[in-house]
Amino acid sequence: TAAATTSTTTSSTTTTTGESQKGDAPPVFVMPDGLTYFHVKRNGLLFACSSARNVSPNTVIDLLSTIAKVFKDYCGTLSEEAIRKNFILLYELLDEMLDYGYPQVTRTERLKAFVYNEPIVVEPVINTGAMINPKTASANAVHKPVIASVNANGRKSSSNQNQKNEIFVDILERLNVLFSNNGYVLNSTIDGCIQMKSYLAGNPELRLALNEDLVVGKGSGQYGSVVIDDINFNDCVNLTEFESGRTLSFVPPDGEFVVLNYRIAGEFNTPFRIFPSIEEVEPNKIEISVLIRAEMAANHFGANVTVEIPLPKCTAAASCSVIKAPGVGQATAEYMASEGKILWTLKKFPGASENSLRAKITLGQPCTTQIKREIGPINMNFEIPMYNVSNLQVRYLRIAEAMPGYTPYRWVRYVTQSSSYVCRL
Repeated sequence: TAAATTSTTTSSTTTTTGESQKGDAPPVFVMPDGLTYFHVKRNGLLFACSSARNVSPNTVIDLLSTIAKVFKDYCGTLSEEAIRKNFILLYELLDEMLDYGYPQVTRTERLKAFVYNEPIVVEPVINTGAMINPKTASANAVHKPVIASVNANGRKSSSNQNQKNEIFVDILERLNVLFSNNGYVLNSTIDGCIQMKSYLAGNPELRLALNEDLVVGKGSGQYGSVVIDDINFNDCVNLTEFESGRTLSFVPPDGEFVVLNYRIAGEFNTPFRIFPSIEEVEPNKIEISVLIRAEMAANHFGANVTVEIPLPKCTAAASCSVIKAPGVGQATAEYMASEGKILWTLKKFPGASENSLRAKITLGQPCTTQIKREIGPINMNFEIPMYNVSNLQVRYLRIAEAMPGYTPYRWVRYVTQSSSYVCRL
């Protein structure tokens, strides 16, 4: 393959605070030394490699993502401390996964036969979003390594000893929505996946059932049915019963894996709707008002909501006031002069409620049409636990053949996140 010509692959532990801050390098770029550099960011860590030849960027990016996934499977959690403490193990994994820059074995379960070092377990990094509602937080068991490990005290723990038979299922949906300045949706897509991590003894075959009214492809579904545009499955999935009963059967591989990916384009009920307005009150003063309405049910909420409003370069000063709904908790808005934007944060945004921001902007020169164009677009980030927009549901997850005395624990979690949630001004 084209990726076989990558010259060197090294992992880096450069920690960053944001996913895509201003000034970040693109994932693929060429330097004057003639080398092409590739990188992906996972949990604030950069996984990077370089190549002297013209290789397929998609393949190399996929390889780096796979390396990050395998590291997480073997360490249990992906963090700077985990990489430091397990450097020898990870170097051994890299040595088996790549030979002279050529990818070889990249599957978690197949690498087990070649790896002899044991992981040192470190505490996972606390997820601030999960602190709001502990019921939606992933259990500590999901951070266990796939092989026998050693804890911080040097005590060895077998991967099979005293282990519950557990399987974790996450239905993740990332929303891409573009609003006009009057709150109408111009473009909207959902990128979703069902991912799992299995700790079932004996690796039994599983059966997973989705909505019976699930329709793949537009134009063939009845009103009220769940319609998705396209779907692709992991190669371990048996699709014999998918067309007739929307049921998948598979033997789960070791580590975290994606059962299926799906995509929905077109109209759907957006969880938040944004209504902005700009008013010129004086030649060099403008007022910006932003109303955000949560259109999901009152029993759901958005966690760690942030709203960014870029301001003109000639902004001299800005003051903000927030009108928050009951149950919001901590809500702040401030003008960040160094980044030229207003940052509005809400720890918790309850469903069926409205929150608004009013900002008074003082400009260093009289306002013109060109200056107004520099305002926005508004960018919103959020996570909604136990909620999904598409209504795709897991009807059941069970072991294919009944086994006496075998009682697995099933943990199913729904999470909706913003990928690109933007409103034009």
